[in-house]
Amino acid sequence: MNVKLLLTTLILLSVISCKNENKTENNVDESVVVTQNEPFFKISLAQWSLNKAIRSGEMNPLDFAEKANEMGFEGIEYVSQLYTPLMETFSDDKTALDSILPKLKAKSEEFNVQNVLIMVDAEGDLAVEDEDERNTAVENHKKWIDAAAYLGCHAIRVNLIGAPDKEVWKTSAIDGLGKLAEYGASKNIDVIVENHGGFSSNAKLLMEVINTIDKPNCGTLPDFGNFCVKRENGAQWDGACVEEYPRYQGIEEMMPKALAVSAKTYNFDEAGEETIMDFTKILQLVKNAGYTGFIGIEYEGENLTAEEGIIKTKELLLSAAQNLN
Repeated sequence: MNVKLLLTTLILLSVISCKNENKTENNVDESVVVTQNEPFFKISLAQWSLNKAIRSGEMNPLDFAEKANEMGFEGIEYVSQLYTPLMETFSDDKTALDSILPKLKAKSEEFNVQNVLIMVDAEGDLAVEDEDERNTAVENHKKWIDAAAYLGCHAIRVNLIGAPDKEVWKTSAIDGLGKLAEYGASKNIDVIVENHGGFSSNAKLLMEVINTIDKPNCGTLPDFGNFCVKRENGAQWDGACVEEYPRYQGIEEMMPKALAVSAKTYNFDEAGEETIMDFTKILQLVKNAGYTGFIGIEYEGENLTAEEGIIKTKELLLSAAQNLN
């Protein structure tokens, strides 16, 4: 073999060897690529997660959309009571809302977040026994339906507090909530009830009310954490819980009429799991119901900052979603 032929042979062998090495490397790269399935839901941030900063004056509630955008959220859920201090400076609620709502809408558009819903508090009891008081509560809530329509939200969340007797509560709730849902329908707004203490945390009883009203815009907002039906000394919000509705059963019962979902968290273990509830089990219930809307993050823990707790909850939602059938 002459020198020229030998050099040509060596070059060809070198090229073939390089191609084989590249092929092997490419095969290795392809084999280690891990693809994550897109979650079946979208994630929003509930303003209540930031309530401490807002109440202390550290954060302006008008900056909520900006904060949510900074943290990577595509949707936001307002809390009416966090705007009360701003509204008290005006002569009436209509004037206050006419001043505040354009600012909220402009902020949401500037920071490209979707307005999902408004959680309405302190506007009267929709299930109170006295009819006049109940009707007043219905009227008080209507301005928030109008506000939700203006902002482009799909719903308002209401509490269903009222009569202490179960049967009286049920009858009153059907009347009050039904009237409000009728007004909501005229504005293309859903009226949804959160399990939020008392009879509203008894999922079976709540669903009897929702199913009796039987309106497509009247549904539920299952909260992963609010299943205390009775507290010490009969307290509504404060005090130790002495009776709790079964969490997973309650979520499953509420999901058929769920028009929003709230991912409540309190504390996390070293693996990032919630310490008192199984998020994978809960999300499987949510998925099984065919729900594909927003799940709102509502961190209420004490051991982390609000930002840390929000991030931990978001990470848990995304990781749990990968474990579903």
